[in-house]
Amino acid sequence: MRVDLFDFELPDESIALRPASPRDSARMLVVRPDGDRLLDDRIVRELPDLLTPGDVLVLNDTRVIPARLAGIRVRSEAVSHVEVTLHKREGADLWRAFARPGKRLKVGDRIRFGEEGESMACLLAALDAEVEEKSDGGEVLLRFAFSGPALDEAIARLGHVPLPPYIASKRPDDAADLRDYQTIYARHDGAVAAPTAGLHFTDELFCALDTRGIARRFVTLHVGAGTFLPVKAEDTRDHRMHAEWGTIDDTTAAALNAARAEGRRIVAVGTTALRLLESAVRPDGTFEAWRGDTSIFITPGYRFRAVDVLMTNFHLPRSTLFMLVCAFAGMETMKAAYAHAIAAGYRFYSYGDASLLFRAPEPPA
Repeated sequence: MRVDLFDFELPDESIALRPASPRDSARMLVVRPDGDRLLDDRIVRELPDLLTPGDVLVLNDTRVIPARLAGIRVRSEAVSHVEVTLHKREGADLWRAFARPGKRLKVGDRIRFGEEGESMACLLAALDAEVEEKSDGGEVLLRFAFSGPALDEAIARLGHVPLPPYIASKRPDDAADLRDYQTIYARHDGAVAAPTAGLHFTDELFCALDTRGIARRFVTLHVGAGTFLPVKAEDTRDHRMHAEWGTIDDTTAAALNAARAEGRRIVAVGTTALRLLESAVRPDGTFEAWRGDTSIFITPGYRFRAVDVLMTNFHLPRSTLFMLVCAFAGMETMKAAYAHAIAAGYRFYSYGDASLLFRAPEPPA
């Protein structure tokens, strides 16, 4: 499909720079595929009333790491500043990353992360990496001087919260982001972008969902920085998705299969949970334990087998995620929903408001 079909104008003031407080006070636009109430303005804390007892929420429990690192490229006598955002771990000492400015880097270059002038008497005072590979678009493969837990510790000490570009370009990260850009149920380190639909949940909302009889299951997908990359191709067939690692355990797979067998709905909290579920589901709509990389790219025409309802934030124009929601709820429906959201003052993107999408009927085979 033509990428320009997924374009729209978004006023700069619609981009949220801070989250709602409390988290579940954010607005939520309910989008149904048909009927008299196609669009319904609600609030996130009303979610229990919008779901049915027996529904199963599936949430992504990945934890965001401080994946943005500032460093100095060292090449003989020449040095220059470089910033990298880690996006996928490839080994104990290997990370794929997006570098800026990437054009200045060559294979074999050494980058030192940490404060300039720090003594190396303390091994963790700085962190060195060598560029092992370089790809188009500023992507590099870095081999670090440390590995395993020692590398994790150094990244945690030297890194910054990897705020999305549309926030980071307007303000620096601060102490509040350490809390705000993390779900309350984050468990497994590895994401370099938050599963942002999950940022709306509070302990109080979980209690209300429990009272309503809404089940809760967790999967893990380590979200990569590629989620923010614009689609530069003119046709969706020419766009390359970056792979992300995920896992679904036996217990969760069994619980989802039981829900399916009983006719209960699966509600994905976030496009990350949806993409993992759709990567793991069998052709007959059942699940098994799954782990590995996924680079699934969902566009209109895709036949969903795993997810019935999707809770998600509002996404960038021409992005793979806006294409996904158009595939899920219908392109014309989502264009109308986004036009309504912009006119009604909804807050967009990672720290913005939410939407609750009910899947459009499948077209005839």
